[in-house]
Amino acid sequence: MAPRRPHLTLGVEEEYLLVERATGALAISPPDGFMAACQEALGPQVTHELLQAQVEIGTSVCPDVASVRRELAGLRRTIADCAAEFDLALLAVSTHPAASWREQRSVDLDRYRLLTEDFQALARRLVVCGMHIHAGVEDDELRIDLMNQTAYFLPHLLALSTSSPFWEGQDTGLKAFRPTIFGDLPRSGIPEPFESFADYQRLLAVMAETGICDDPTKIWWDIRPSARHPTLEMRICDVCTRLEDAITIAAIYQSLLALLFRLRSQNQTWRRYPLVLLQENKWRAQRYGTSGTLADLGRRALVPFGDLMAELVDLLRDEARELGCLAELERVPEIVATGTSADHQLRVHHAAIAAGADAAEARRAVVDWLIVASLEDVPA
Repeated sequence: MAPRRPHLTLGVEEEYLLVERATGALAISPPDGFMAACQEALGPQVTHELLQAQVEIGTSVCPDVASVRRELAGLRRTIADCAAEFDLALLAVSTHPAASWREQRSVDLDRYRLLTEDFQALARRLVVCGMHIHAGVEDDELRIDLMNQTAYFLPHLLALSTSSPFWEGQDTGLKAFRPTIFGDLPRSGIPEPFESFADYQRLLAVMAETGICDDPTKIWWDIRPSARHPTLEMRICDVCTRLEDAITIAAIYQSLLALLFRLRSQNQTWRRYPLVLLQENKWRAQRYGTSGTLADLGRRALVPFGDLMAELVDLLRDEARELGCLAELERVPEIVATGTSADHQLRVHHAAIAAGADAAEARRAVVDWLIVASLEDVPA
């Protein structure tokens, strides 16, 4: 029996960094009362992350992209307002331009204590933030099938979100350094394909029985079946500094899943390619973001990213129109033309150096830009 069309409801999680307004440095120990104020305002929609200088928010289950925009805007604004009361500021970004991981303090909760005990320096280095998008896919077999097919497009989504060009005060030469730091963890990266939901469950059973991992929430693949919800969770993206970029990526993801389901219902499927080739495209997305090329594996050629995304927008247009997110999908060329957060950060940094700033002053200029840009398109 063919599965029913998935509802493709959306839920978005974003992780933010907290900085001291006076210095621009990460708030290693936020003032007493900050998280209590956030939780009083937002309840369970705000939680701790691994480090005290981080905070995570999550939308409710949203029926469409417009609802995601309203909720994310409200959540960002509320966290920023709470932060301002404690002389802090919110950065919607995946790495801080200057922070050292050696100086950070983890949150004193069991999950984070165990994580640090297990992974040692790998966990302590996780001064990185990500954006995760859940899409409602109720059928177990369909969730696995769509995960297999969507893997091809994960590098494209990463390229559109890049916001981590700096690490430990250095220009890394990459548009997204976060995947390198996070990718050192086991059970991370693009997953191998599964033949069925039972195939996936067998893997979980082997992990649990051998003692490798008995908690599916500690599988940190770039895309995974959620362990807590009937959703397919896309996790490859950096945090988008500009809210509208995050909304565009949500529109692409929802429309893409709708397209792949339609193909399946017509007994078609997106061709699978070896994992090593997908990993090569992920690397190119990290290195060049929207300004480089990705491999079009069907054509067996490197193609400018903008050309690939123009083709993808055309491919998804009917689905996006039906889902009510065509305008958001059609913002893709704007992101390609103007650049991602990483591109803007590098421009600010280079302009500051050209104007005579020293390295520390240039990094501070980037932080100042991030503080403004994180709320620039968020209504008051």
